[in-house]
Amino acid sequence: MPVLLLIVACALWSVSFPLVKALHLEQAGRLPDASSLFLAAWMQAARFSLGALILLPLVMISHRPNKNEICQGLRLALWGGLGMGFQADALAHTQASTSAFLTQAYCILLPLWACLRTWKKPSCRVVLATLMVTVGGAILSGWRPDQMRLGRGEMETLLAAVFFTFQILSFENPRFAENRGTSVTFVMFAGIAAWFIPISLMLAPHPGAMISAGASAPSLVLIAALAVFCSVGAFLLMNTWQRRIGATEAGLIYTTEPLFTAVFVLFLPALLGSFVGKSYPNETFSALMICGGVLILGANLLMQLKHPAASNHPDLQKPAAGS
Repeated sequence: MPVLLLIVACALWSVSFPLVKALHLEQAGRLPDASSLFLAAWMQAARFSLGALILLPLVMISHRPNKNEICQGLRLALWGGLGMGFQADALAHTQASTSAFLTQAYCILLPLWACLRTWKKPSCRVVLATLMVTVGGAILSGWRPDQMRLGRGEMETLLAAVFFTFQILSFENPRFAENRGTSVTFVMFAGIAAWFIPISLMLAPHPGAMISAGASAPSLVLIAALAVFCSVGAFLLMNTWQRRIGATEAGLIYTTEPLFTAVFVLFLPALLGSFVGKSYPNETFSALMICGGVLILGANLLMQLKHPAASNHPDLQKPAAGS
């Protein structure tokens, strides 16, 4: 059940790549004097403020956060907020599929962290699965070694992956084992909104930009979609269920995100472009996409086909100490 629900979370997150890209196109057209950094910060503030408001009635009735939940929620707000902030700005400078692929760098960083923490090399299963998702993600994004380019968008996405690594590792602290997902998610959303509201104000070309950035029907609809599906839906699943599996395995499960993204960018960009009145072409399908998808799915199936000895392997267990 945790694996299945985390895959659903990945499907919800994957929609955010074309949504964020379309939102940037729409806002950049209306606010030519606004920087991509301001638009990225404003989007995080608006998206997670709305997400916190959606969860507020439930929290007030039966899920008031305790001290531990506030602590974990603020940690997730720090790492997740930084990661999503850089990722949102990166999408203004690179393709959605490329960003989705590079974001999965944490599937390499997590096993490396496990090795450093335990001073043991990863199992052959983990090494093989990591190689499979790396190659599969590269195929899905259309990346080729002879076309390697690390521009602003790519560098910011890799930096975001580092922050997402710490976000995933935050679930391994046994102190937070009994925390409730809804309470933690509310604190996380409120924390991200609290970080980005003042950042947005500092980056705004003028005070009125905070209002004018969302002063259109397409902008409001896209923010609402990001808040409901990619924030409340996805992070409730992550914050409730990831604690039941190890960080390395969770990182590999999250690599299904570019698989869903590769499907969505075949048809969503043109629809969103028409909605916001901007040119946003679909990405193209190729037979190699099937190979990439099979590799990613195969890697995750490999991690689930555990034999009796696997439960004793450090890569497949929660550590005794948190990150």
